[in-house]
Amino acid sequence: MKGLLLFSILILSFILLARLWRAKRDTVISLGLAGMVVLVALSMILFPEPSFKAAERGLKVWWDIVLPALLPFFIAAELLMGMGVVHFMGVLMEPLMRPIFNVPGTGSFAMAMGIASGYPLGAALAARLKDDGLATKTEAERLMCFCNTSDPLFMTGAVAVGMFKRTDLAVIIISAHYLSALTVGVLLRFWKSGKDESPPFETHKAGFIVLRAYRAMRRAQRENKKAFGELLGEAVKRSVNTLLLILGFIVLFSVIFEILKMAGVTSFISLAVSRLMPKSVLPPDLYEAIISGLFEITIGTSMASQASAPLVLRVAVSSAIIAWSGLSVHAQVAAVIQSSGLSVWPYTASRFLQSILAAIYTILLMMPGRSRWALSTFEPVTIRGSLAWFQNVGFATKLCALTVGSVAMISIVLTVFAFVRKYLRKF
Repeated sequence: MKGLLLFSILILSFILLARLWRAKRDTVISLGLAGMVVLVALSMILFPEPSFKAAERGLKVWWDIVLPALLPFFIAAELLMGMGVVHFMGVLMEPLMRPIFNVPGTGSFAMAMGIASGYPLGAALAARLKDDGLATKTEAERLMCFCNTSDPLFMTGAVAVGMFKRTDLAVIIISAHYLSALTVGVLLRFWKSGKDESPPFETHKAGFIVLRAYRAMRRAQRENKKAFGELLGEAVKRSVNTLLLILGFIVLFSVIFEILKMAGVTSFISLAVSRLMPKSVLPPDLYEAIISGLFEITIGTSMASQASAPLVLRVAVSSAIIAWSGLSVHAQVAAVIQSSGLSVWPYTASRFLQSILAAIYTILLMMPGRSRWALSTFEPVTIRGSLAWFQNVGFATKLCALTVGSVAMISIVLTVFAFVRKYLRKF
């Protein structure tokens, strides 16, 4: 009864605001935001126990997963930037990052750390590069659109093993996710091409690229005269403040999603989608999972894994939800980039595009063995529990080092190839 009352109030409010929209747009936006806040507060009063449990669940997710996964990398990223390592990577990775993604070489730092740690570190580092003058506004927005990726441990341990009970799906989900992210990065190189580009990172290019990168790092260290203790203190302070901000958004959206479920909003949207979406395209059992994934990534993927549908479609929908990441992550990204003046709309549009690409890549990757992948039952798998905290950090560190090493090797090969071609032209 209470849920029906809240849903009726919500519909009437939208009708009233729609009629006032043409008259005074700013007033309608202000009233709409105020009404939404009042509605959320009223809902928490009417449903105190579910709201408390939802907040408690959000806090547990932050404490068990987000904090240990992100805090070491936030601190490490701040220290590496303060010690000039990002300048070293900026010179070394420029031959690869600029032609492919149309971003400076420093963007490789955000890409490597984002791939290793997960949401929303990639976006936070892109904003930091813009604040430090190492990337322009457009370049930072390009970076956050494809560098802000999901945690590989979440895709492996939580989704593939925990939800689907199949370890062999981990490679499919991870490959589809990173392939779709890189595809978005390549496509975005044409977005605002030729506008707002950063100047060349080096004033002179004498010597081999590794030596030039080392000189850039040493120059940055001389300019930054802060002691290591001061850098460490600032890194911990910034990292903790950012993670507390993320905690607030996780708890808030956990409560909002629980209220929307109790009010029947998610079921209503799912019913509306079922009227528009043909059953031949997507089974009805996956509609509610998609709607839930629109708001929260974990609940959406869990519902998709348990739906009564072919395995290939369940995995494809899960990949799409992971790529979309949920409105909770979008709000976290908006919060960490707000002070840098970056717009969140390119990120939202790129997430929608990546979700479609991730689903397509998942289907394509599962097609060669479609008869085996389409089994309706799960293969038995032994789950030994979640990895220890230091094992998670070690795995993510190896992934980060592998990403940096691969990009560096390709960049060096391209540099040597360009040097040889320039030398042969003399003859």
